[in-house]
Amino acid sequence: MIIKPKVRGFVCITAHPEGCAANVREQIEVVKKGGEVKNGPKNILVLGASTGYGLASRITGAFGCGANTLGVFFERPGTDSKPGSAGWYNTAAFQKEAEAAGLGSWNINGDAFSDDIKDRAISMIKEHMGKVDLIVYSLAAPRRTDPETGVTYKSCLKPIGQSYTAKTVNTDKDLVGEVTVNSATEDEVEGTRKVMGGEDWERWINRLDDEGLLAEGASSVAYDYLGPDLTWPIYKNGSIGVAKQHLKDTAERINSKLKLYRGVAFCSVNKALVTQASSAIPVIPLYISILYKLMKEKGNHEGCIEQIDRLFRTQMYNDSCLDFDDEGLVRMDDYEMQEDIQNKVKELWPQVTTENLYELTDYQGYKDEFLKLFGFGVDGVDYEADVATDIEF
Repeated sequence: MIIKPKVRGFVCITAHPEGCAANVREQIEVVKKGGEVKNGPKNILVLGASTGYGLASRITGAFGCGANTLGVFFERPGTDSKPGSAGWYNTAAFQKEAEAAGLGSWNINGDAFSDDIKDRAISMIKEHMGKVDLIVYSLAAPRRTDPETGVTYKSCLKPIGQSYTAKTVNTDKDLVGEVTVNSATEDEVEGTRKVMGGEDWERWINRLDDEGLLAEGASSVAYDYLGPDLTWPIYKNGSIGVAKQHLKDTAERINSKLKLYRGVAFCSVNKALVTQASSAIPVIPLYISILYKLMKEKGNHEGCIEQIDRLFRTQMYNDSCLDFDDEGLVRMDDYEMQEDIQNKVKELWPQVTTENLYELTDYQGYKDEFLKLFGFGVDGVDYEADVATDIEF
């Protein structure tokens, strides 16, 4: 069929298999251009492996380190009459490229929060890998069912204590205006912590440890975002901030366990980027649009793959060592948080209107990157051609 983008709010409900495959190949080339990552991991488990930072981690590990990878994700396959999700097509493309390169690559499609998927992953690691020496935790989900209690929790993006009103851009109508978000209830804060905190990450590590599947030197990383004080009411000081604090506390506990293997666990604070998760956060799309303009002008803009490639090469491996801040976090958002960049963001923020949105910001770049997440607007792809949608791997 011929596939066109259909956007509903902060998600595109269609995806283009050829565009997604081209995206994956582009990311692979970024990693290959940097050459081999020395002393990298050999067997990687990526939880949330099909999009964003998780996919970038899988690509960097495979094509930078020559690692075998097991990817866990929850995606919708296509049929002969309906496109699948972007993550499904990303994974199909990765699988094809990994096999062509002679790399071990295995996949599990299902709810990573469940014990059933953990059981399947344990079996596949035993069968194909033996042990894992890197666990990447990159899950972003709207809900989670606690396997111990059967209770389903939902996450939310809300301030705590009082409602919050701020400038934003309506990405459906391309209008700059204000958005008011009501404060979270105690139950909503707890639900967000249960979904987006570190509870499931720790369950994965404990299962791997119990099964004897952590290799000597095994490490684990979870991805985080802090951002500038401009976004703190809705992020750092909001319901998601409580969850991220729990993630950081969990990293300390996991780190104590991995020290026994001479490994490490930590949170990497990454740059603000257009991802399916960030697009849902009020204020963030406008902030990213301003940030992109400034960082592109300065020449230090990075996408997901550049961020993770730099993390592997300058922090985790390649004869490097982790550089922690005062709170024990690895700050890959260092370019974003440079003083001159943030001062300019604050200068431009009150000036942006609907009329000058495209002039003062890189809103067009934001929109282009958003569609590219779903395989649209990629150079070299014929979007008028019929494409197969029922792709298997």
